[in-house]
Amino acid sequence: MKNLRPNSTLLHNAACPVLMFALMFALMFALMFTALAVLPAPACAAAKETAAQAAPETTPGIAPLTESDCSAMQAANVISARNPLPCRRLARVRFSYLDFEGHRQQDGEMIVMDAVAPHVQRLFMQLLAAKFPLHSAHALTHYAGDDAASMADNNSSAFNGRPVTGGSSWSLHAYGVAIDINPLQNPYLSRAADGHVMVLPAASAAQFTDRSTLRPGMTETIRGLFADNGFLVWGGDWRQPIDYQHFEIGERTFIEKLARANPRRAAQMFDRYVRTYQDCVALRTKDAARQTQCLEKTMRSVD
Repeated sequence: MKNLRPNSTLLHNAACPVLMFALMFALMFALMFTALAVLPAPACAAAKETAAQAAPETTPGIAPLTESDCSAMQAANVISARNPLPCRRLARVRFSYLDFEGHRQQDGEMIVMDAVAPHVQRLFMQLLAAKFPLHSAHALTHYAGDDAASMADNNSSAFNGRPVTGGSSWSLHAYGVAIDINPLQNPYLSRAADGHVMVLPAASAAQFTDRSTLRPGMTETIRGLFADNGFLVWGGDWRQPIDYQHFEIGERTFIEKLARANPRRAAQMFDRYVRTYQDCVALRTKDAARQTQCLEKTMRSVD
């Protein structure tokens, strides 16, 4: 059998094109890498802008207010040095919500007392799960502390360092323990001595003073969720004024105790308050009379 030995000349001739192709590929790769490394600054900036636009507007969660936040609130007349709760005791709760068209919005925020913040976060997660709509949910800095402007915009909000409507004492909003929901669908009603009824916002008068037919965004359907998270008082139960948009946690004496306590102690006190109500309703039937008993029992428990 003939011995076949490789021809070195043939191997050399076949290898040359392969080597040349490899060198050309390496050179092209090096040129491309160099071009990418020296992309002009506007192209990089455009890429960053596109990424920023793709990101959600907010990340749900809880964060204490910064010094910059507090300065912005002071500049917007939302808080002052006289406020009964110092700015360092406030927290921002960010959340998602459904608007009245059924679209999920990512820009929800509530400024509240630090002790109640975890329960406020849970509350708005439950409202989202229940598909309860909100028109908007912006801090009062968006309205320069003007509660009337916020109501006219049908904005849901919490903290505002202001007196009670029509009075001079501090509103519970100034402690960050009161929340207003969809003011248009849930107006504030006050009857004057001459019988005239003031409706705020005024646009509510034509549609939402009659509460016999429940419509989307009305608070009657979410009273239980608020109570289950420690907001035991609903302004719709009041006789004068009636404030359908308003929820608060309870008695002013308890709120002042929370304000005086250090943050950790205040959080423990409020957690116990919430559990007292939850344990009570868990042992009782769901009728309104029994739930009212649990509300009263819980508020008495902190006397």
